[in-house]
Parts: sequence; C-alpha cells; structure tokens
Amino acid sequence: MNNVWILAQTESDEAPSKISSTPLTSEGEAMTKVPSDANVPPTVKERPKPLFPPWLFLVLAAVFIFMLFRGPQKKQKEHKKMVQSLQKNDKVRTIGGIIGTIVDVKDDEITLKVDESNNTKIKVASSAIGKNLSKEKT
Repeated sequence: MNNVWILAQTESDEAPSKISSTPLTSEGEAMTKVPSDANVPPTVKERPKPLFPPWLFLVLAAVFIFMLFRGPQKKQKEHKKMVQSLQKNDKVRTIGGIIGTIVDVKDDEITLKVDESNNTKIKVASSAIGKNLSKEKT
C-alpha cells in the first residue's frame, strides 16, 4: 500500500489560509496514522554469537606452530647428545644403513671398522651416525 501525501490549502473563518498535510491511500482516501507504543523498543536483529571467540583461533595457531617446530628441535638435541657420547668400540649404524664399530673419533669425523676379516675401515661424518647399537637395550 503506497501512501500519498498531498499538501492541501484550507480556508477557514479564523485563519485566512492554512496548509496541512494528510496522508492518502492509493484510492485517494484519507488515512489515519496510529501512534507507536513508546514502551516497545524497536526490533533490531542481533547477530548470533560466534561458536568460538576469534582470539581462540590465534591461540590454537600459536600452539600448533610451537608443536610443529618442537618435535624436530627435540630430536636434533637428542641426536647431538648421542653423537657426543660416542666412544671407541661402540657398535653403530649410519643413516645409510652401514653397521660398524668405532675405531677412532675426531672432531667431526668418525672411523668405522665395517669388516673384521679384511680390516676394512671407512670414515664418516659424525652427523651420519643414526643409532648407537651398543647403548640399545635388547
């Protein structure tokens, strides 16, 4: 229903000319305006509260990143500790799968005896040692 407002000039005996506005319906009939109740607040749709607060995602991301980097750092420290504890006559396995006995340990170089019958020795970097088989409990 479209409301049409027209300004009408009315004349009366008391006032020479008076302009008033009256709302009209589309058929031209006068329409009465009902005052709204002052006690009723206007209806405003509220947003639904999020299931999780936004800061929770930041906390979870920080924990995830911490866990992501913590594992490799811990493993690296354990490997460094194991390499530093290597001694002569320890049986070790390299990361390439070669099993031998340590003959000599220098700064970053370890000499392994891989064959007893031929007295075959190889030199490997200390970082190439994957596991100390002598310290392993079986």
